[in-house]
Amino acid sequence: MLAIGALWVYGASLLPATSLYARIGPGLFVYVVGGALIVLGAVLLWQIARGERFDPQEVEDAAIDRPPSRRALLIVLVGAALPLYTMERFGFALSAALVFACTAHAFGARNPLFGLIIGAALGVAAWIGFAALGVELGPLWALPAPLALLPGGK
Repeated sequence: MLAIGALWVYGASLLPATSLYARIGPGLFVYVVGGALIVLGAVLLWQIARGERFDPQEVEDAAIDRPPSRRALLIVLVGAALPLYTMERFGFALSAALVFACTAHAFGARNPLFGLIIGAALGVAAWIGFAALGVELGPLWALPAPLALLPGGK
């Protein structure tokens, strides 16, 4: 939590803190979230140092006797890294669909097509919402030529 918060604060330092139009720049929200993550990370460390145990609640349906799933973690990590490769090539909506489908599969979803459809719908909705605010997220859909998919392809 501390590292993620520090990363957000660092990212916010690269954004303008003020804007000519609204007087509040895009960096403010990122600073607030990063600061909150740092505070929550510090509280979590303090609780761990005090010896507090974090047992799952019954409603979480967690199997305490089973080890964590490394496969599920790997699938989520791959899903989180996919936009680095797919955003420019395929657009925002398809990238969001792939991330959502990977994450849903890691959490136990068994219908990848349904995950892709829901992810694409959420991606389109997010893209439209940000576009209405004037925030550019790149192309909504980008269907490249087959040679552009190859490394070094143009």
